[in-house]
Amino acid sequence: MTSVETRQTKAKKEPTIAHSDSIAASQQMPAAPTRSLALDGGNYDLKFWDGTGIPKAIRSIRFQVPQGRDAVRYSDSSPLVELPDGTRYHFGTQAYKYRRQQQTVVENKVDLARLHLYACLEADRAAEALCQFNLQLHVSTPEPARSQESLRSQLMGVHEFKRNGIPFRVTVDRVEVEREGLGSYRYAQRLGLIAENGYTIVVDIGGGTWITRLMDAEGDVIDENVMDRGGAYELATAISFDKRLSNLLGTTADPAIVMDGFKTGHNYADTGLSWSLWLDDYLDPWFKGIFQTIKAQYTPYMARVTRFLVTGGSSHLITERLAGRKLFAVMPEPQFANVRGLFPINEGLQLCMTTK
Repeated sequence: MTSVETRQTKAKKEPTIAHSDSIAASQQMPAAPTRSLALDGGNYDLKFWDGTGIPKAIRSIRFQVPQGRDAVRYSDSSPLVELPDGTRYHFGTQAYKYRRQQQTVVENKVDLARLHLYACLEADRAAEALCQFNLQLHVSTPEPARSQESLRSQLMGVHEFKRNGIPFRVTVDRVEVEREGLGSYRYAQRLGLIAENGYTIVVDIGGGTWITRLMDAEGDVIDENVMDRGGAYELATAISFDKRLSNLLGTTADPAIVMDGFKTGHNYADTGLSWSLWLDDYLDPWFKGIFQTIKAQYTPYMARVTRFLVTGGSSHLITERLAGRKLFAVMPEPQFANVRGLFPINEGLQLCMTTK
């Protein structure tokens, strides 16, 4: 009897020992990894970079997919985002396959910061059941004083959603908000494009806006101007109403498709129609309007200006006009210059990049 009782007592202890082991194992489980991401939620493109490889971009349009409809094919460059309530948004060029799209350029991009973040968070290749990590964000906005409170309230905290069918649980524990264009300035410094003395005027020409910042050699902002309208969308809208295009189409052209055409030889989608032969009718006054405004604002400082730094996703439209001008430097890959400069680079790597 005693031996039986002894065996029973041992049997009762085994689950306790196993439970203790499981607790110890759970205590040793690694914490969720921490990522860093620079995000430039633009009016034309959503640009993002995690510090590895090359920056990526997603066309800044979306379609809200009705519950009773299947989504078209999605990908990392055109992702499908699903919120906890079942609402789905398809971003990127695949959104053109639905009848209507929502264009960021005609909305307030600050209000869309949370959705734009979800669109730009790619899953680990190994993630199937759940992609979970902590995130430190580096974002920019034209006017931080007006927008940073709204950005932080949207972005900080825990986010649960699905992207391309993969569930995410992301905890954003840090959001750094900077002036748009300052990232381009820092990246230009790394590339050796900024003079050691004098002032630099950063000209950031985007899809919906264009911005100028007057910077001193220490990187402080002396003066600035944020134009809420006047970017490439304004140029595209003017072209869309031209009868040389609309008469051949039989209707008014879509400015968003004209904007796409700025990067594809000035062709209107797949129609074979082009405005390249008469582009200068609109490009010249648009270009002059921007730089006349810059000259008027910064006239008192011009004697100290040693560099005009031209950047932004639409700056390619005026690159030829600036060729050979001594004071002007156009950023290489201007579309990604700001997001490259937003991402924090340690001093050793920065020195290496600058030297190279």
